[in-house]
Amino acid sequence: MDLKELENGVDPSSHWYYRSKYLPLKRYFEDLHSSTGERALTTIIDFGSGSGFFAERLLQDFPERIKKVYLVDIGYPEDMVAASKGNIVEKSHVVPEGISNALILMMDVLEHLEDPAGVLETVKARLGEEVFCFVTVPAFMSVWSTHDVFLGHYRRYTLDTLSDLLHAMGTRIDKGYYIYFSIFPLVWLLRRLKRSAAEMNNPSSSDMQPTAAPVNAILLAFHSLEMKLTRNNRWFGLTCVAEGKMK
Repeated sequence: MDLKELENGVDPSSHWYYRSKYLPLKRYFEDLHSSTGERALTTIIDFGSGSGFFAERLLQDFPERIKKVYLVDIGYPEDMVAASKGNIVEKSHVVPEGISNALILMMDVLEHLEDPAGVLETVKARLGEEVFCFVTVPAFMSVWSTHDVFLGHYRRYTLDTLSDLLHAMGTRIDKGYYIYFSIFPLVWLLRRLKRSAAEMNNPSSSDMQPTAAPVNAILLAFHSLEMKLTRNNRWFGLTCVAEGKMK
């Protein structure tokens, strides 16, 4: 999760973008819990967690199913990590070793890594058995703009390039799809218009902004409906999603 996106005063607990993006994750967790039966997942590992919104929202919605949440981010201060030790929600700088029966989240993380393959190899080596994954990354280099430069992205992905990366790590991908397809044409056009050299060299902010309450409610309702239609969308969208199993 990009903490820089929150610098403009965006509250992920109410903003339409984060709340609608949570819905495919919630659906996937429900599906996994139904399919794993006695081996039900009890641990969430949020890698590159930032504020921890997605993992903590899962815990809020499924408190009887989730026993432990690890928020993993190198940006946490040492005193914050120490204070959370042993809590249900525990902060860490690295993925704990040997965790099994878990779901690992990578919500808009891989695009920040210069060597995502190397990082994924390290993460996978630390995991135990029966670890599923939910991965999101920004889609299509044709949408590259000052937004990506400001946030420190190295690349945007397609379903094919994301699948190639995960498959190379031995990850089984059960489902891949795009979300936010309805606003893709407008965002593509606006970001292409912002590609002047001056703007690209000196990006001032993220495109993520607080939204007036009535507009936020409309957008949330609209994209919540869209999320019900996305699982078979392999054509285009602003975000790639991969669901699968790492070990």
